[in-house]
Amino acid sequence: MVYSLLCLIITVLCVKIILMKKTAREIVSELSDRLQTDTNTLLHISSHDRDMRFLADSINKQLRILRREHLQYHQGNSELKNAVTNISHDLRTPLTAILGYLDMIQKTDEPEKRTRYLAIIKERADLMKQLTEELFRYSVIVSDETDMEMECVFVNQVLAESISSFYPALSAKGIEPKIMLTDKRVERSLNKAALSRVFSNLLNNAVKYSDGDLEISLSDAGEIVFSNTAKALSAVDVEQLFDRFYTVEAARKSTGLGLSIARTLVERMGGTIMAVHTDSRLTITIRL
Repeated sequence: MVYSLLCLIITVLCVKIILMKKTAREIVSELSDRLQTDTNTLLHISSHDRDMRFLADSINKQLRILRREHLQYHQGNSELKNAVTNISHDLRTPLTAILGYLDMIQKTDEPEKRTRYLAIIKERADLMKQLTEELFRYSVIVSDETDMEMECVFVNQVLAESISSFYPALSAKGIEPKIMLTDKRVERSLNKAALSRVFSNLLNNAVKYSDGDLEISLSDAGEIVFSNTAKALSAVDVEQLFDRFYTVEAARKSTGLGLSIARTLVERMGGTIMAVHTDSRLTITIRL
C-alpha cells in the first residue's frame, strides 16, 4: 500500500516536472519571438500551473514596460532628428542673411544703404539671440531635477502683472484682450517665477497665433483659461502644441519650446494644462 502510494506520488511529480519543463520551453520560445518582432502580443502558455502563470504574467508586465520604453526611445530619436533639422534651419537662415548683408556693406560706400543693412543685421541677430535663449531656458528647466521652492502665491496678481507686461506686444498685433478675473483672492502653493514664466509663454503664444482676439479668465476655483481665434491651426497642430520643438509654420520665429516649457513647469507645480481647438478657437486651460 505504502509502495503504491509512493509510486503514485513519484508519477505525479514526474508529470508535473515534465509539464513545467514544457511550459518553460514555451516561455523561452514565445519570449524570443516577442523580442525579435515588433508586436504588442503578450506571452501565452498552455499550463494552468499557478506558479508558471505567475511567471508568465510577470514577464508580460516587463514586456509592456520594455515596449513603452522602446516606443519612447524611437519617438524621442525621431523628435531629436526633427529638432536638429528645425533648429539648424532657424539659426542658419538669419546667420546667412547676416553674412550676406555684411558682404554688401563692404561693397558699398552709400551711408543710407549701410544704415539699412545694419538695421537688418541687428534684426537677424536679435532673432538668433531669441532662439538661443529659448533653447538655453528649456535645457535649464528640463535638466533641473531639484524640487521647486514653493510659496503662497496670489495668482490674480501674477496673472494681472503678466498681462500688463504683454500689452505693448498685444497692441502691436491689434489685440485688445478681454479679461475676466475673479474678485476672490486665489492663492496656491506655487513657484512664483515659474508661474510668471507660464503666463508669459501663453501670452506669447497668443501673440503668435491669435487672429486678433484674446480672452483670459480666472475662476474662483483657480482655473485659468486663455482663448483666442486661431483659424490657421488644425486639430493636429493643437495635439502637438505641447511637444518639444513643434513649430507651426505660421510662427517660425520660435523653436517651438514655449508651450512645452509651460507644460513642464505647470506639471512640476502639481497642476495640469491642456489645449482644445473647437470652431476655429484655441482654448488652453490651466488647473492649479
